[in-house]
Formats: sequence, structure tokens, C-alpha cells
Amino acid sequence: MSVNTISRKSPTTSGHSCTYGAQVLDDGTTRFRVWAPSAARVELMIDELAFLMERDEEGNHTLTVEVDPDTRYTYRIDDRQVPDPASRSQPGGITGASVVVDPRAYLWKSNEWHGLPWRQAVICEVHVGAMGGFDALRQALPRLAACGYTAIELMPVASFQGDRNWGYDGVLPYAPEASYGSIHSLKAMIDAAHQLGLAVILDVVYNHFGPAGNELPSYAPEFFSADVNTPWGAGIDFRRPQVTRFFFDNALLWINEYRFDGLRLDAAHAIEPQALLKELGAAIRRTCLPRGREVWLILENERNAASLLRSDYNAQWNDDAHNVLHVLLTGEQEGYYADFAKHPSEDLAKALAEGFVFQGQNDRRGIPRGEPSQDLPPTSFVLFLQNHDQIGNRPLGERLTCLANEADLRAAMVLVALSPMIPLFFMGEEWGCRTPFHYFTDYPGELAQKVREGRRGKFAHFSGFTDPKQRKRIPDPNAADTYAASIPRVDDDVSALECKRWFAGLLQWRKRYLVDNLADSCALGCEVLGTRAVHARWRLGDGRHWEIALNLSGQNVSLSRDSVAKVLWIEPQDAVDALDRGILTAHTAVVLVRESEGVRLLA
Repeated sequence: MSVNTISRKSPTTSGHSCTYGAQVLDDGTTRFRVWAPSAARVELMIDELAFLMERDEEGNHTLTVEVDPDTRYTYRIDDRQVPDPASRSQPGGITGASVVVDPRAYLWKSNEWHGLPWRQAVICEVHVGAMGGFDALRQALPRLAACGYTAIELMPVASFQGDRNWGYDGVLPYAPEASYGSIHSLKAMIDAAHQLGLAVILDVVYNHFGPAGNELPSYAPEFFSADVNTPWGAGIDFRRPQVTRFFFDNALLWINEYRFDGLRLDAAHAIEPQALLKELGAAIRRTCLPRGREVWLILENERNAASLLRSDYNAQWNDDAHNVLHVLLTGEQEGYYADFAKHPSEDLAKALAEGFVFQGQNDRRGIPRGEPSQDLPPTSFVLFLQNHDQIGNRPLGERLTCLANEADLRAAMVLVALSPMIPLFFMGEEWGCRTPFHYFTDYPGELAQKVREGRRGKFAHFSGFTDPKQRKRIPDPNAADTYAASIPRVDDDVSALECKRWFAGLLQWRKRYLVDNLADSCALGCEVLGTRAVHARWRLGDGRHWEIALNLSGQNVSLSRDSVAKVLWIEPQDAVDALDRGILTAHTAVVLVRESEGVRLLA
């Protein structure tokens, strides 16, 4: 696979040569190519004019013509007019015309930016629409940077049906969602982030297309495989090289043309064959990226495939650690939380000491899950208390601020912020946001009804929602009010300001004492102190021992510690006297540092 990276013409522009779509060439012409193996005739349509495209033996239809950038076009495939599946721009939505894009038209300002080492990542996950679009997010970047974030992670931005969606129902994966703003606005937002020292990660979905607007089955049914089933229907057939090229080019487009600093692969466990994940990671790493550029690759993967984290992937979202922390904070045991309800203290200790809880044993469904992970460094795991899934996939979309004891929640946030794992927070978490985050869509007619019924039926076995009348309390995903209620808002300016200062202080401590010493760090084990209480230890790269003791119970527990270990952070602060007596009080977290010989804490 040939790959173009930062343009040789000018260091201020960037582009990627894609196999499919409308590719502006150096001689001023534009090459159009679409894979339509089941089509007898494919025409390029521009201003009602039809141009017959030439078919090759693979089923690719290609035509090179002179057109201006911003020219609108469609394909007429056997008398069916469709947008380009590799369209770079869809200003009129997924059913409208595609637009020719010259990526060299945007002049980048942050040309000295080469990214950040992974160990420096402190991630804020955001939904671009709920943040107000690309331009509004750009204006919010200084505030996010001031909180101590070093990276923002965008939920998917691929074009979808309507104006409201989480983004995981995209159908045109190359085209940024028009309701969020223009391509220029997206690049300007990334540019501004880099000028502030912020990395930008993008969620990408390579396991399915959304239920509305996907035209591929009509002219390229070979794109899908009937013998690979997913929760969303027939699986994408990655055994075909054309399909593989389509998605590999998409990944490289975001990295090279838009200068995203990393990708997070959604539900990677639903991609078959799994060997493709290794191929994709290797393809991204071997591209001719500018020397010294840092690119992050992150997985969401129910299979807990530790082997992928030993090669080209930086880390995986640690759902195991989240799930057990959620059980400890809320007492909930329904759905997948049931897997972590029997021995939550022991499971948390295992997650902090070894990464995954499930490393090959059967889950509640009797399915073996996971691979041994204890040899991996702590930075191979992204730790979080909540994200879009864990909030939005609740019947009423509540955040932990509405579910957990405030003292316990603060103590758990200390663990996330100051653990040697990579921390991730959901938008608004930095100020203690209480706004719900619902599941929302914008589908028409019958599909809207199916989504509404499916959403409510999903929770029919959950306590409090077994009665159909009770399930009517679950917000309608298609209602505009459901989306409006999900936009983060500040309910109490004074409380939010105090929380933000406290949060920023945590991340300042992480930057000052922890980040630079995460290279070559390793876990030393984790002891269960009592019900809902653990004491974890790590060795940092400079030889110091980093310890976090967490007590989420209502009872004090004994904590024996090295007398030379210094208290770096304790929450709440008035728990320090008891700590001196060997007691870790209820609802408390403490961070301890034991210096190695020749190493001293900064003043």
C-alpha cells in the first residue's frame, strides 16, 4: 500500500493519497474511484452531466478529469444516484452531493508540533456536538488546557443521519459531520489545540456502518460478509483487499491529512479477522511520518488482547478496572457489573497490579475472555470512572455525581488522576458536572420508532424498569429535548469553580511528580486492606516507589506503611492525623512516595 504523508510542496499543508474517493492530483486533475464490483455501469455525475467511469478487473471504477476544488458530484450506479462512500465532504448531509476537497487549501500554523509522549497523556473525552461544534470546541480549548488536560478525545465525527448522534452510526467515514462545522473548522480546532500543547485523539468505527444512509450494500454487497455476524448485522469483510484499503486509508487520512495525534478503535473485538488489528497498527507505524512524530493508538477491546499492547498499540481502555470501581462506588450489580460483584475488592487489587481482571477465565456468560497482562507497564491501560458508554448506556444517563457518595467519588478520582495508568475523564467531570448524558439519535419515521422501542426494551430486565410504564421514563433517543438535556452545563458556579481548582491541582501533581518517571515503571502488587479498601504499589523509572491506598468503605482500616514514605496527596486532608497512627479512614485516598537512594522529591 503506497502512502503519502505531509506534502513535500509546503510544510504548511498536508494531505494523504487515498485509494478511493476524489483525489486531487499534482497536475491539477482529480481522480475519482469507487469500488462497485456488482455494478454493470458507473457514471460520475457533475451538474447533471454524466461521465462513464472505466471498470477494472477488481471492480474499481475510475475516471480522471479536470474539475475545480469544491465541485459537487455524485455517482450514478446502475441508475441509482449515491454519494461517494469515500467522500471527504458532505455539506448537505449523507444523502446530498459529495464535494471535491483539495487538502492543500488549509495552511497549518502549528508546524513545529510533533505530538506528546504517551506517558504525558491526560485525556478529556468530548462529544463535539454537545460542545457546540468544532468552532465552539476550539474556543473551549484554553479552559481544558488550564484544567491540566494534555489531550482531548473526540467521539466519532464521521457523517451520520440527521443532526444528532453519538457518532458511532456514521456511514461516510471520510467526511466530517457537517452539522459540527466545516473541514476548515475541524483543522483549525486541531491546529489551535497543538498551539496550546494539546494532543487530539479521534474515535474511529471500523466494525459497522449506521442503520440509515449506508448505500454500499446496493452496489458493493461484497463489502460485507454473511458469515461474520456483529451486534449491528453482517460484518465488514476485511478478507477483501479493497475493504482493507478503504479503512487503512481512512486511518491514515485522519493522521496525515488532519494531523490527529492518535486514534481510538471502537469495539475492536467486533473486527474479524483479529489479525487485521495487527496489520493496521503496523501500517500506521511504518508510514513515512515526519521524524520524531508521536502517534497514539488505543483500543476498546472486550477480548482483553494483551498481545496487541506489546506491539503497535499504546494502550487499551480498561473496562475491567472501570467496572469494578463502579460496583464499589454505586453497589450496582446488573448487566456486565455482575461479573465484578462477587469479589470487588480483590478484583480492584488485580486490576491495579496486573491491568486486566479477566485474563482468560470465563465471564458470566461462560465465555473465556482475556489474556495474561501482568507483564505490561501501567501505561498500557487507560483508567477512568466514566465515559460516554458508561453514562449514556444507563436508562437515565446519570453521571457518578448523581450516583455515588461525594467523598468516595473524590477519593476514586485521586486514584484515576494519580495512578501510573493513563487517566481519562468525560467532559464536565473536571467541574463536577451533574448533567446527564443520554443516548441520542435523529432518525426518521419507522427507524425512529424501532430505536425508541429497542432502547427501552434493552432495560426491560433491569430493576426499576420491568414494567412498561416504568420504561416510558427512559428518554426518547430521537427527541430534540433528549439531546438538549445532554449538553454539559454548570449548575452552581461556586461549586464548579472549587471543583475545577481541586481537579487542576491533582493534575499538576501528576505532571510534577509522576509523568516524567513513567517510562520503565512497573506494578509491584496490590494488597486488599478490607472490604472496599486496597493498597497498590508501583516502582517508577527513577527507582522510587509510588503507592496509593484507597478506602471506599464506611469503616476505618489499618494501613501499615514504610516510615520513610512521604504523603504526597491525601483526600480528605483531615485524614492525615489518623494516617500517622496507621489508620486509613473511611472514604479516603492517600498517595505515598518512598524515595530511592539518590532520588529526592522536588521541592
